Amino acid sequence: MVSLPSCHQDGKTAKTDAPDTAGLALRLTNVHVMPTRARHVPHKRAHWEATLFGSVAAALLIGLAVISYAADWELLGQGGWIWFAVCVPEALLIAGLVLSGREAEDRRSHRLLLFFLSVGVFGNLVGVLVLIGALLTEKSTDLSGGQLLTSGAVVWLTNVIVFGLCFWTLDAGGPARRARVGRSTPDFRFPQDERSPRSEDGWQPRFEDYLYVAMTNGIAFSPTDAMPLSLSAKRLMALESLISVAAVLVIAARAVNVIGS
Repeated sequence: MVSLPSCHQDGKTAKTDAPDTAGLALRLTNVHVMPTRARHVPHKRAHWEATLFGSVAAALLIGLAVISYAADWELLGQGGWIWFAVCVPEALLIAGLVLSGREAEDRRSHRLLLFFLSVGVFGNLVGVLVLIGALLTEKSTDLSGGQLLTSGAVVWLTNVIVFGLCFWTLDAGGPARRARVGRSTPDFRFPQDERSPRSEDGWQPRFEDYLYVAMTNGIAFSPTDAMPLSLSAKRLMALESLISVAAVLVIAARAVNVIGS
């Protein structure tokens, strides 16, 4: 008869080679993932920051309308009220930022942001077209250098803020998704995303980072700080550059000619 090896030797249980799966599962369940630095900023606060800058864009247009009334500036035969009309899309954008910040579902919040941002971009295009139309149809004596420079600066700054909001909304599925799962599929690559102590610590961009990208792209007409990775990001940066070219080069050049004449 073949005797099987005993599981007990000298009153002690023999050790086996089988892994301690129960202990391993217990240890895994006790693993706690620390929140990243970016997740210390609540989703509500991120929307509050974006809403604040959106309000600045609307305030710039309102200020331009008030100055136009006070200085009796006209564009296309219209007074300062035309800038109040351009401000309407920005006001809708602010409302969209507030509504999306109160929305609990990520996808619905993202869709709301995209819709109202498209309205804001449309308002920027209207502002640039108003200025270009005035340059093409009115005489130099009808347009002062101060009027052109002030109007061009406001349109450019508003454009930077709106496209900063666009980049902030586009990257990795939007702010709500980034706060929940991180930037697993980024649309922009920041310098901090390279292998460094900050990237290993889970660094994530704030709204100010996207605003800086929009500002440098509006000045240099090309990416300088963060590189666009997705086709949507490239299209947005190209559109911002085109609007900036019209606002900076065309309008500023005409303003210099008016001042020199």
